[in-house]
Amino acid sequence: GSDETLLATAMALCSDAHLNDKGEAEGEPTEAALVAYAAKLGLPKGELEAAAPRVDEAPFDSGRKMMSTVHKTDSGWVQYTKGAPDEILRRCTTCWEGGKAVPMTEEKRAAILADNKGLADRALRVLAASFRNWDHKPEQNEPAFLEQDLCFIGLTGMIDPVRPEVKDAIVECRSAGIRPVMITGDHKDTAVAIATELGIIQSADEAITGADLNEMSDEELDKNIKKYGVYARVQPEHKVRIVTAWKKAGCVTAMTGDGVNDAPSIKSADIGVGMGITGTDVTKNVADMVLADDNFATIVGAVGEGRRIYDNIRKAIQFLLASNMSEVLGVFFATLMGFTLLQPVHLLFINLITDCFPALALGMEKAEPDVMNRPPRKTSDGIFAGGLGVDVAYQGVIITIITLASYILGHCMEVGFFEMPKGISDDGMTMAFLTMSMCEIVHSFNMRSQRKSVFTLHSHNKVLWGAMIGSLLLTTIVLEVPFIASAFGFTPVSLPEYLLALLLAVLVLPIVELVKLVQRSMARKRSA
Repeated sequence: GSDETLLATAMALCSDAHLNDKGEAEGEPTEAALVAYAAKLGLPKGELEAAAPRVDEAPFDSGRKMMSTVHKTDSGWVQYTKGAPDEILRRCTTCWEGGKAVPMTEEKRAAILADNKGLADRALRVLAASFRNWDHKPEQNEPAFLEQDLCFIGLTGMIDPVRPEVKDAIVECRSAGIRPVMITGDHKDTAVAIATELGIIQSADEAITGADLNEMSDEELDKNIKKYGVYARVQPEHKVRIVTAWKKAGCVTAMTGDGVNDAPSIKSADIGVGMGITGTDVTKNVADMVLADDNFATIVGAVGEGRRIYDNIRKAIQFLLASNMSEVLGVFFATLMGFTLLQPVHLLFINLITDCFPALALGMEKAEPDVMNRPPRKTSDGIFAGGLGVDVAYQGVIITIITLASYILGHCMEVGFFEMPKGISDDGMTMAFLTMSMCEIVHSFNMRSQRKSVFTLHSHNKVLWGAMIGSLLLTTIVLEVPFIASAFGFTPVSLPEYLLALLLAVLVLPIVELVKLVQRSMARKRSA
């Protein structure tokens, strides 16, 4: 009992966490757990500090992996030091057993290290506590001066539970072609136990420690970096080396962290991710993105959202280029054949109404179902990568042909067949205008996915439906309201003509679906 009391007292006093008014521990999670542990044994930190106020300290630093505090007691001064068990043991000359200090032997040291490994293998984070008595207040607080001749008290093991959503997030990472790598200050056995449970690594061979990294030259590390999924007992300077080696291997790297010492590696990664809750200001300032909830799963969500936005930008560009190309080609060929396809005001109307709204609606498109099942795009890929340029070209040509066909049909219905249009045919123009407007709207539905059939997308883009209905109404108003129609130079459209123009416009959907079908089967052959 007395040994456990001493252990809890040392852990609680040698920490910067405290109990709030409600009796809950507040502070850095590891230290808060230790303060809560002492409180559970009936040793609230407030009472401990009243009896032994802190008069000096050597704060924690990730290089020595420990911290020390000096306290004034009734019988003199006592120093408590807690930290990584292997580091603390090196500085212990005695150990506390049965209420007294006995000399530290090699057997005892080996037994303590074995206990440490046993706890670490169960995925526990292990800390050791020690103390040193002084008959006067230590004259300096340099770690090298304080942290020697210590008396070992004991070990504490705590579970740092993995959030339930992390496991799914890591599976999702893998399917999205992202490889999660774990860099931690924890003991190697703890790190391996957690990483194996999460599916980050399969076996302990994929883990490496900071000490191993020191033995490796940069060339060796660059050659072997892809073998490792866990880096344990790591110093801040190692993190930059790890990030640099992954970057040299041709990978885009994202690095997360919260402490001041994470800032250099977050800065050197392609994407630095800071923590919004536990993160220090330094880290948040160098980060490219900050997680408001400090949750790994949020990063994976952000990747999906980024892919969706990039896809939608491409869809809008593809739609606008194909539509505008059809206008340019249509006017060009009509001029070559000696007739006017559309007047400038018609083209302006099409550009403003039937190009603008669907393009905006495509920006609201939900993510495609497989957005997280495909590998990341290459950093060298331009916006036209993946056959987008070819798609724009053939789709522009299809809309041109449909529009020209509509013009000629409209003209022939009026004048009689087998008479090529010449100059200006109001009927032809009216039909061409209706067909081109609607063709572009229908085509915007093709754009919901570059390769997949629009009929296999389970979600609906309500905004796009709205754009379609709105554009159809506006176009019909322009054709049917007499004074607007005459301003545009349109002739009255009979119902058969109106339906024929719409039917021609809808043709763009099955034609593009057929091409997509061929493209998909070709892609399957290529991958096979």
